[in-house]
Amino acid sequence: MTATLIPATLAFRDDGTPFSPRYGDVYHSPSGALEQSEYVFLRGNHLPGRWQNKRVFTVLETGFGMGVNFLATWAAWRADPARCERLHFVSTEMHPFSRDDLRIALAAVVERTARADLADLAHALADAWPMLVPGTHRLEFEGGRVTLTLAFGDALEVLPKLWLRADAIYLDGFAPAKNPELWSPPIFKALARVAGEDCTFATWSSAGDVKRALQQSGFEYHKETGFGDKWTMLTGRFAPRWRVRRHEPPLPVALDERHAVVIGAGLAGSALVERLAARGWRVTLIERHAEPAREASGNPAGVFHPLISRDDSSASRITRAGFFYALQRWAALDAAGHAPSRTHAGLLHLATDDEAQAVAAALESFGYSDEFVRGVSREEAEAIAGTSLAQGGWFYPLGGAIDPASLCRAQIAAARALPGAQIDVRYGVAVARIERDERDEVSAEKAGSWRVYDDAGALVAQAGVVIFANAHDASRAAALDFAPTRNVRGQLTLLDASPLASLRVPVIGDGYAVPLPDDVTLVGATYEVDDTDTTLRAGGHTENIERVAQMLPALDALRDASSDDQERRGRVALRCVTSDRLPMIGQLGDEQAARHDAQRLSGAWPLDLPRTPGLYGAFAFGSRGLVWAALGAELIASQLEGEPWPIERELVEHLDPARFLQRALRLRAL
Repeated sequence: MTATLIPATLAFRDDGTPFSPRYGDVYHSPSGALEQSEYVFLRGNHLPGRWQNKRVFTVLETGFGMGVNFLATWAAWRADPARCERLHFVSTEMHPFSRDDLRIALAAVVERTARADLADLAHALADAWPMLVPGTHRLEFEGGRVTLTLAFGDALEVLPKLWLRADAIYLDGFAPAKNPELWSPPIFKALARVAGEDCTFATWSSAGDVKRALQQSGFEYHKETGFGDKWTMLTGRFAPRWRVRRHEPPLPVALDERHAVVIGAGLAGSALVERLAARGWRVTLIERHAEPAREASGNPAGVFHPLISRDDSSASRITRAGFFYALQRWAALDAAGHAPSRTHAGLLHLATDDEAQAVAAALESFGYSDEFVRGVSREEAEAIAGTSLAQGGWFYPLGGAIDPASLCRAQIAAARALPGAQIDVRYGVAVARIERDERDEVSAEKAGSWRVYDDAGALVAQAGVVIFANAHDASRAAALDFAPTRNVRGQLTLLDASPLASLRVPVIGDGYAVPLPDDVTLVGATYEVDDTDTTLRAGGHTENIERVAQMLPALDALRDASSDDQERRGRVALRCVTSDRLPMIGQLGDEQAARHDAQRLSGAWPLDLPRTPGLYGAFAFGSRGLVWAALGAELIASQLEGEPWPIERELVEHLDPARFLQRALRLRAL
């Protein structure tokens, strides 16, 4: 269960040095914050020299604090003409500052340094600062070339859950005597799991316990002259004399060319195109329809919001991370001139008595900010909604509704607009099968790449990576036996001259109502498992109206007339879902290899499973594609590039397309 996040308290000593009352220690040396960062962490890790001319370089930090180490690293990267293409900075923080306190703290640092470049970076960091909720937050700067991944929570808990390959480690935080947990052996053991070859570290501390914990975890250290009033500091590298980990940290996929075929141009596929293009990939997008978003992604509107649960379940944590990341990506589309059509006034969730009690307990337990979610009475909810409601519930100020098709088009357009973009879109092409090209000769494509054939048997594309983002057809096209998905028929209803014309925000509960232009209200939707009939049914309209009328009494008149022989507008789409209601995101398992080695793999964990080289999936998003698609695309792009994963590894395992293969192995059902 996620612990409540307690923000830091900002205080200053008489000499102006930021101070933590909780730990009784300063945030940086009185001799200067930026100077300490540059001397201890940059110089101590031989930066910027070590990142020069590399594609990706990753820094891992224990204790983000005020973010000065990040700003110093970002500034050095900016000033280096031979800098790496993409800089990743990953940091943990148990007590993050509020945005306002962070601005104050960084303003003091900037004033002391009198560096205009640092002021610009400090403003950018504060502007992008995430909401203080537990979990992993990914922020992007410099057009995505500098990425900050913040893990809010106790480092003892969150650090072992991160998955990355660190090139440099900044051991920072309050003094070992003040915060011994951050310098304990479990922390260094977690660092050893993710340290890459030639990974270096630096720290201002030279305490004996720190030196012993470093050695025990496979690091070798050297004492050097310290900064300011510190006599000595430690630098060193990861150089284990024995095996200290079961799995090697992630590496980029080995390809002659970074070229991917994405099958499906709905929410999942269009997000993948944008995330891969942002990293310079050549992408071939194949869609069987004549335009994007013609299946479930083609509904007139869809709602987006987090998921609150009393135990902060895995689904809640994944959805929360996806919600915040989606908002970031949509804001970036807005800024780039590719704004999708969406609402900005929030979303109301009306609850039954049992739901209200559970959510109220969760809100009290986790102490979420009102800007994230807040409980509302019926009277408060009605004031927000602009219409009468049957009960209260809770309000998501950042939730709302979006036109999914406009989002898909925006992402594809943004990808095509990138400098040097290589995006080839093939509409009207139905993928029938793929096969591995096992030729030995070297061609324009990597030998052993995947060949994609249409339903007429013609070769339509070939690449080292194929990503299935085509919902119901993914398992068939990828020839998967252990990727069980089901179709769920969803019929929605469009109410013209709607009695809910005054509705200001989307309202959800046992059904949903979304205000559309021209006094139209979208209500829905039915949930009919294993029903693939896409014709509109009068009974479906009746069901939608009756269910939503229980939440919004203004529809009572229509409910009474819902059995009349009148034609209503609507749409039917088929959702693709799994038995655990979580999507399939990541590299596909090699089922044939698993069968051959089933006995040994009966106790396998996800990282133990054999994988099919170059095949990935992003499907079975059910009704949460809007909040999962961008995060799923970022996860797959990170896996391909060997970058830090955007969410905790344990959550990724819940999304793993091979999780059902793993279950079958454990049940010896192969």
